[in-house]
Amino acid sequence: MSENAINLKRQAAEILPEVWSMSLTKKLDKSGVGMKVVNKIYEKDTSHFGDTINIGEIGDVNVVDYSEDVDTGGVTYQRVDAKNQQLKLDQSKAFGVFISDITLRQSGQHDLQRKFEDRAKTAIDLAKDTYILSAFSEIPEENKLTDVSLTPENAYKCLVWLAKTLKNNNAIQQANDRVFKTNQAAAGEAMPYVIINPDVEAILLQSPDFIHSTNAGDRVLREGSIGTIAGLDVLVSTNLPTVENKVNIMAGINEAIAYVGNVSSIESIRDDKFFGNNVRGLYVYGMKVVLPKALAGITVDVSAANTIV
Repeated sequence: MSENAINLKRQAAEILPEVWSMSLTKKLDKSGVGMKVVNKIYEKDTSHFGDTINIGEIGDVNVVDYSEDVDTGGVTYQRVDAKNQQLKLDQSKAFGVFISDITLRQSGQHDLQRKFEDRAKTAIDLAKDTYILSAFSEIPEENKLTDVSLTPENAYKCLVWLAKTLKNNNAIQQANDRVFKTNQAAAGEAMPYVIINPDVEAILLQSPDFIHSTNAGDRVLREGSIGTIAGLDVLVSTNLPTVENKVNIMAGINEAIAYVGNVSSIESIRDDKFFGNNVRGLYVYGMKVVLPKALAGITVDVSAANTIV
């Protein structure tokens, strides 16, 4: 129920801001490629801009040989260290739209609401996906390849290299893992993801290895996935930065990137000059790469995508 709308004695004040906010939040939970590849289990812990979430991590436990030798045997007890990482909600995006009374009456309340929700969702998707995919810069150098000219002949080998790099770092997705299960976009078998852009997709779809893999029965696991290959769920995003035909390909598991984001506020305010309402919203979010070694990446030249033989 909208207290502001009630004070202004607006019709149906009970449904205006809150229904809009809840509906938009629901759409944003599953939208965008970024939401399919991150760890969102900390979203319940905070919701305000400027908040900080402390993520504790227990250190490794050493395993040693055991003997019952009186002098050298027995068990030595280790003081296990722990470290703390901080996820800060230090990003925010706002939007505001003016809804004319005349437009409102002509279009119908629910239809107009849906259209504004869709446009707000698209804008926020771009912001959060671009932000999440910027995690590429935090991938360790040993988990990266650069300046690879991507072709249909080597596209499969690139994905094999990414999958191999993740496995060598024990970055294996578990179907019963809490992070994977609580990700609303996750479904079916658990496997690492790889995010590509449409140019990479165009080259990959020409690869005999991808065609064979898809025809062999590999399934589309998530919305937005074009299939699976080399043990990776292939997701396509237009939000990967491209400079002079070069683009990043990023692979990983859901546990690698922790993300918190939500619609913090939706307000409807009567305009002081025109007959209509000003609707504005605030989306706050933050990200932390908590397992850098669980990410791998390749920077590729996609000039081949523009060649038709």
